[in-house]
Amino acid sequence: MPRKGRRAAAGDDEAVAPKQRKTDSNGVPSPFCFDTPDTVFQSLISPVGQEEFFTDYWEKKPLHLQRSDPALASYYQSLFQLSDLKGLCSQGLTYARDLNVCRCVQGNKTVLNKEGRVNYSQLRKDFNQKKATIQFHQPQRFKDELWRIQEKLECFFGALVGSNVYITPQESQGLPPHYDDVEVFILQLEGEKHWRLYSPTVPLAREYCVELEERIGSPTHDIILKAGDLLYFPRGTIHQADTPVGVDHSTHLTLSTYQNTSWGDYLANVFPNFLYDSLKTSDITRRVGMPRRILMGANAPPDTSRQLASLLRSVADQMERGEHQLRAGDMKRDFALHRLPPYTPEQDDISSPAGKMPALEDTVCLRFKDHILVSLETCQSPSDGSVSLVVDVMHSLRNRREKHMMGQSGDDDDDDDDSGEEEEEEEDAPSETPGMTFPFEDLPAIRQLQAGQPIPVVQLKRGLDNDKVQMALVLWSEGLLEVC
Repeated sequence: MPRKGRRAAAGDDEAVAPKQRKTDSNGVPSPFCFDTPDTVFQSLISPVGQEEFFTDYWEKKPLHLQRSDPALASYYQSLFQLSDLKGLCSQGLTYARDLNVCRCVQGNKTVLNKEGRVNYSQLRKDFNQKKATIQFHQPQRFKDELWRIQEKLECFFGALVGSNVYITPQESQGLPPHYDDVEVFILQLEGEKHWRLYSPTVPLAREYCVELEERIGSPTHDIILKAGDLLYFPRGTIHQADTPVGVDHSTHLTLSTYQNTSWGDYLANVFPNFLYDSLKTSDITRRVGMPRRILMGANAPPDTSRQLASLLRSVADQMERGEHQLRAGDMKRDFALHRLPPYTPEQDDISSPAGKMPALEDTVCLRFKDHILVSLETCQSPSDGSVSLVVDVMHSLRNRREKHMMGQSGDDDDDDDDSGEEEEEEEDAPSETPGMTFPFEDLPAIRQLQAGQPIPVVQLKRGLDNDKVQMALVLWSEGLLEVC
C-alpha cells in the first residue's frame, strides 16, 4: 500500500488555510478552498502536495489516503447519499440514461435495468433483494456542490471531468475486474468498500476493457476505503470492488478525467494544421508531387518510406524551431462545447453583458478567464477563395449543466451500457461552440486580456482607438468582459 503523502508545508502556496473553508448548501463545513482551480485540487488530494502527487503518482501508481476525519467524512456524505435517490427519482429519471442497476456474478456483469422511468420502490427492491449496485450517472447535473467542484477541476486539468456514484449493498459487487481509459479519483461517501487493484495489462489504456480473473494475477493493493478516504489510480489500472460483510451499504463517487488527452491525441490534432502551414513556406520539398499511380495500388518506389521519414524529420525540425503556430482547434472546440459552465448557484444568465458598457477610458478584464479558449483557425474568403488565419474565441458560458457528459464516453466503468442514449442526447446538445471570430491582427490584444491583469482599453494592441473600443464592446456583449 502506498505510504501517506507528506503534509503540505505551512508556507506552500498549495496549502489550504482553515479560515478559507466555507459551508456547503447542506450546512456541512467544506474542506475545499474554492479560491482557484489549484486550491480546489489541492483540497482534493490533501495532505499530499501537488508536486509530490504529479511526480510520484500521476499516471504511475495508485494513492490511498486514509483521512480518519469525521468532518471530512460528513462533507463527503453530503455530496451524495443513498437517501437522495428518492427525491431524484421524482424528477423523472430514466434507466440507462440516468442510472444503471447491475450486479457482478461469477465474474460476469448482469444489467437489471427496467424500461423507461425509474420507480423508486422498484429500485430499492432491486437494491435490497437482488443485491444490485446502483450506478448513478453524472450527479453534478443535480448536485450543486459537485458542479462547483467539477467545474473547478475542469479548469485545473484543462480537460473534461465526469463523475458516477456507485451504491452497493452488503456482500455484493457491481462490476467485474476491468480497466478504464481515464484517470480515476474515488471518494468514499458512505460505509466502506473493499478494493483490489492489479498491475495493468495495458498501461495508460485508451479504452475500457473487462479482464478475466485468470489473467490479472494477485492484487498489488488490497484496500478498505472508509468514509472520507480517497483512492487514486491511473488509467489502465485493473480494479474490482465489493461491499464487505457487516457494512449495510457503500456509496462512493468516481471522478474521472484525461480521456483522450495524451501527447498522441494532441499530435494527431496539431500535426495536420502544422503540416498545412509548412506547405506555404519557401521550401518546396513538401510540394513536390508524389510518385505516379501510388494511390492506385501500384508498388511504391523502394525509397518511398525513406523519403517520407526525411520529410517528417524536417517538419519536426520546423516545429522545434517554432516556425508555425501549434493549432489544436478541434480539441479546444470539443472541450469548450462539452465542459461545465461556470458555477452560478443563483442560475443567473452569465452570458449576458455585465455592468456598464466599456469606453476608451475604462479599465477592463475578462470574466471567467478559465472558461475562455483561444484558437487560430484557417478561414476561406467567400469572395476570392483566399485562405487566411483568424482568431476564434470560444467559451462555455452558454453550456447547460444538465447535459454535461451526457452522450460523452468519458465516465468511469461501463461506458458500453450507455449505447443508444448517446444519439438521443446529442440531438439536444449545441452543435456549435459559442464564441466569436476576430482577424488575426487582433491576437496581440486578445493575449493581453488573456494574461488576466486589468488593462485600460486605450492600451489594447489595436490600431485605432475606435477599434479598441469595438473589440471591448464585442467581448462585453458576449458576457466575457467587464469594466473593473
